[in-house]
Amino acid sequence: MELTADYLREKLLRGLEAEHVEVEDTTRNRCATSFRVLVVSAKFEGKPLLQRHRLVNECLAKELQCIHAFEQKTLTPEQWRLECRK
Repeated sequence: MELTADYLREKLLRGLEAEHVEVEDTTRNRCATSFRVLVVSAKFEGKPLLQRHRLVNECLAKELQCIHAFEQKTLTPEQWRLECRK
């Protein structure tokens, strides 16, 4: 398995039925060991931050074994719409 931003994005889109996903390889030399993600999914509705992060972590459980640093932001569709207005 080759970890790329595109690979992680597709997996999060499918696994969390996300309406929007952004993935950035934040590794200094882009060697795919550090990522920042933004996931917008209706599956996050009514869930506190910790549960949302657990959903993301479960979706990427195998991949996270190979990732050194992982930063995530999880929003509901409504939160995403409000944030886009800022």
